[in-house]
Amino acid sequence: MDLSSEIIHALLPVFLTTTLGASVALVGLIDGVGDAAASITKVFSGYISDRLGRRKPLILLGYGLGALSKPFFAIATGPLPVLGARFADRIGKGLRGAPRDALVADVTPQEIRGRAYGLRQSLDTVGAFLGPLAAIALMFALANDMRTIFWIALIPAVLSVLLVVFGVGEADKGASGKVKASPLRMVDLKSFDRRFWTVVMIGVAFTLARFSESFLVLRANGEGLALAWTPLVLVVMNLVYSLGAYPAGAISDRANPVLPLAAGLACLIAADMLLAFGNGLLAIFAGIVLWGAHMALTQGILAKLVADASPEYLRGSGFGFFNLASGIAMLFASLLAGILWSAVGPQATFMTGALFALLALVLMRLRNDP
Repeated sequence: MDLSSEIIHALLPVFLTTTLGASVALVGLIDGVGDAAASITKVFSGYISDRLGRRKPLILLGYGLGALSKPFFAIATGPLPVLGARFADRIGKGLRGAPRDALVADVTPQEIRGRAYGLRQSLDTVGAFLGPLAAIALMFALANDMRTIFWIALIPAVLSVLLVVFGVGEADKGASGKVKASPLRMVDLKSFDRRFWTVVMIGVAFTLARFSESFLVLRANGEGLALAWTPLVLVVMNLVYSLGAYPAGAISDRANPVLPLAAGLACLIAADMLLAFGNGLLAIFAGIVLWGAHMALTQGILAKLVADASPEYLRGSGFGFFNLASGIAMLFASLLAGILWSAVGPQATFMTGALFALLALVLMRLRNDP
């Protein structure tokens, strides 16, 4: 599904502005609405999967909605249909996100849970760097026919739905693993202890520190990277991310997960320094490589920490709360990054990211494993 979505998303800003005549502000609004919808939906999907005691129906609905949205990009005649398609696609992402992450924990022994989330994150990211590469190749092969490319993007989306239908099953709860069926009440929030909320705070601080990858593209373009090659920024970042996510998860299974998280923050701070003060594309791409390394060292491990800190019967809700907080933080971080970039310059944006990374290090000191 990531391969399908990233083929479209790599071309969507150009499609909106050149083919449909949308403004850059409207492009930003469409992305913002979609991301907000995904973040909010994750809370409800996680809670519903806990109450039903089943993950697969919401996972299937989410992937199905994502696949169904793809043709509407291809047939859109104006920005509003694209907004609707983007909204539906992100609602699908929100529906499947928390139940999927909860299911990974449900079906994985705790001693290899870090590897499991690392593998999931790695495979997600494979799509994130193959998608832009496929978009570039298809643009050359099809003479910039973006509508045909959007139709082609439907193929991997349909395959992902078939994989859910025929390859995904529910966890075997057994007699002692009954799922709580009553609605989530305020008293249930007490089941999320200090350890869980500390993980949420750490996740928010991490998200505030990394904002949108669009700013990496802008920074590389500002240093002279030709517009046609700007997708390579995301290709390089996601390639490093994909290669490192599984080893990082394996390390977290054998050692204190705080160690790779701290190493990830160190990579992020170094990346911010290079992106803020580096001159030339070599320095900028070194920062991008370190940014990808930080993602590999942190994102799957944060998912493992959420699973470990959530009560089993509220695991889906736990991922929902975590993703909602992180999603809101991402919107705020990208807005703040844009304001700082426009008012002061890119150095202020990346230096502020480094300060939030230091804040995340402080919050990690508060985490207290049993």
